[in-house]
Amino acid sequence: MSNVVVLDNGAGVIKAGIGGERDPTAIVPNSMGRPLSSKKWLMADQLLSPDVDLTSATARRPFDRGYLINPDLQSSIWSHIFSNLLKITPSHSSLLLTEPLFNLPSIQRSIDEIVFEDFNFKALYVSDSPSLVHLYEASRRPYGLVSKAQCSLVVDCGFSFTHASPVFQNFTLNYAVKRLDLGGKALSNYLKELVSYRSVNLMDESFLMDHVKEELCFVSLDLPRDLQIARKPGKDNLFRCTYVLPDGVTHTKGFLKDPEEPKRYLPLYDEALQQVEEEQIDMDQLENTDNSEDRNRRNGSKIDLTKNEFGLTNERFLVPEMMFRPADLGLNQAGLAECIHRAISSCHSHLHPVLYESIILTGGSTLFPHFAKRLEMDLRPLVPDKYRLKITTQEDPILGVWRGGSLLASSPDFDAMCITKAEYEELGSARCRKRFFH
Repeated sequence: MSNVVVLDNGAGVIKAGIGGERDPTAIVPNSMGRPLSSKKWLMADQLLSPDVDLTSATARRPFDRGYLINPDLQSSIWSHIFSNLLKITPSHSSLLLTEPLFNLPSIQRSIDEIVFEDFNFKALYVSDSPSLVHLYEASRRPYGLVSKAQCSLVVDCGFSFTHASPVFQNFTLNYAVKRLDLGGKALSNYLKELVSYRSVNLMDESFLMDHVKEELCFVSLDLPRDLQIARKPGKDNLFRCTYVLPDGVTHTKGFLKDPEEPKRYLPLYDEALQQVEEEQIDMDQLENTDNSEDRNRRNGSKIDLTKNEFGLTNERFLVPEMMFRPADLGLNQAGLAECIHRAISSCHSHLHPVLYESIILTGGSTLFPHFAKRLEMDLRPLVPDKYRLKITTQEDPILGVWRGGSLLASSPDFDAMCITKAEYEELGSARCRKRFFH
């Protein structure tokens, strides 16, 4: 049996590996970047090097607003991943590829050309994210509701979009899918605007602000109360944090001035949540004890940071709030809870109770602390009292789609589901694509 390469081709992050494995070999940005000090473009894993200073780096992405707009750039990134990270020969391998829901036929043709003509893969299977998430969750709990009913509602908070997708018997019900035109990129851009308006201009710092968002943002469970606390001066403001910008000399990455600051607000929230998150933060700190910033602090090195830092307060929870109340920002869209309610309402009424009880969260933006709890608070008033509501966050929301793909690629039926290079050459892209039921 030939190797099956599983490629979860996210607009923000690519997850790539060999089918049958539990985790992907590579989890890398789907982009290229050129540091200010260099003429050379860095690609994928090269952007993650601890020595690379990405301050004001120029970024290029093959995706824009959720659609592939630069196939040549995507082909270059794939080539780097296949040869340098996976070390595979495409002509001896099959490919399982994820693509966005409602992908345009012209983009599908471009992808098929890259797969079969540029890389000469033996065979191709194309899937959407929700069906793979459903497959993985059903396999993890063979006696659970998702597996028994063969039905779930997958909420995928991706880089460009958020989709609420009902899945039935491993097929995404496209007619009922609802889309929210907000994802991780929009949240990072909003954080850039807030910080640039209030303190220091960081509109060109895409890589840096992604890090700030991931480290410091959380979902508010009581917005009016939190806004009041965020207005307090000094230490009474439990949300205040200071982030130190890279200076390109002593540290090439940004970091928190005081690693204890971000969790000062936790006593406001559920004590159980507090304990879990403190344990997580402690583990993260143990793993990072050897980085240069910590060494500087331990050695008492005095760096003049007065002009090289900025503070965050209510930005920490106002940014994820976009997902739940986009109308407050002037966006003519329903919030996430309403999006889910509309998706389920579009399905047959017999499916409603099981869909409300099998909501699965996946995608990077669901990692914000308290995300699932807030979604449940917003959704419960919209759900009939007779229905039970259960929201499950995947054990690793970034890898959930890939793991579903890895599972499918190792199934005995996989080869029969693919289109081969010979079929593509004989029938063309459009006719071959009909096999995937999209």
